[in-house]
Amino acid sequence: MRLMRPTGGDRDDDAALLRNVARGDAGALAALYDRHAGWLHARLTRRCADPETVREVLQDTFVTVWRSAGSHRGGEAGGWLWVIAARRLIDAQRVLAREDRVVHEPAAPAPSAEERVLAGLEYGDVGAALDRISPELREVLRATVVDGLTTRETARLLGIPEGTVKTRAMRARRELRAALRQLAPGTDALGGTA
Repeated sequence: MRLMRPTGGDRDDDAALLRNVARGDAGALAALYDRHAGWLHARLTRRCADPETVREVLQDTFVTVWRSAGSHRGGEAGGWLWVIAARRLIDAQRVLAREDRVVHEPAAPAPSAEERVLAGLEYGDVGAALDRISPELREVLRATVVDGLTTRETARLLGIPEGTVKTRAMRARRELRAALRQLAPGTDALGGTA
């Protein structure tokens, strides 16, 4: 596998290899791969930091070459290969971005039993006190207390930094304690310190 792109007399060799690949010659594809995979890999790596994605794109590139070598119009094979690889990389990055959005943008499901308990009056003063604190603080409490998520998991779920989760959790406990004191003066319903 070469790391540098072939030049000069290799152009005719590449054209011959592509004609043979179009006829179904796996050996010609292997020779084309050995000649071009190195520099394609290096160039893809400069555009994508994920080595697994680069390997998949490189493989997809040569699968595409196998399927469409007959469509090569006789120009420089290296340029044709790079166009295929660049398009495959863009496709792979779009898929990754779409998957990332799906993971970070969960659908708004119907309220769960825990949410109804927290938001409702089932627990009297605690539900009413939770309704009094801001939604972003309430979401941190739900994630860390009800769902039992770690700070890191909560940060990923809510799309905020871990430090912000810690700060909001501290503020939420303090505001919840104050709201409970207003609802039931003279008691410390949560116990401990905020």
